[in-house]
Amino acid sequence: MQIGRSDRSGVLARGRENVRTRGFTLIELMIVMVLIMILAAMAVPTYEVAVTRAREAVLKDDLFTMRKLIDQYTLDKQQPPESLDDLVQAGYLRGGLPVDPFTGSNQTWQVDTEEVPLTAQQMVPGIVDVHSGSDATSLEGTPYSSW
Repeated sequence: MQIGRSDRSGVLARGRENVRTRGFTLIELMIVMVLIMILAAMAVPTYEVAVTRAREAVLKDDLFTMRKLIDQYTLDKQQPPESLDDLVQAGYLRGGLPVDPFTGSNQTWQVDTEEVPLTAQQMVPGIVDVHSGSDATSLEGTPYSSW
């Protein structure tokens, strides 16, 4: 009988050891969580800068495209557009006005209107330039509305 008892206690003792070695301790879990939080804290600012740079690139491209289309419209129609909607209606912007990536709207574009000299005798008022309607500042330190 003692042999059975020692076997049972040996099996129980081994079973307890296996239970202890199967899981992680609270300290180990806390260390892993702290390391993950440190890595996340280092990655978030880099991600935010990358998102801002991507928005800035989209804004620069949209402004370049709209300025080019304003010039094309002015040359083709022999008068500058009175509004940005004229570019859409004339088919120069097929998908409609682009959305300003910093304001989230296509209605916030700021336009510069001047009298455009088409000939020596003819001065026609209309849009000559377009800017972002955002009052935020770029990563370079300049306001987006001055681009």
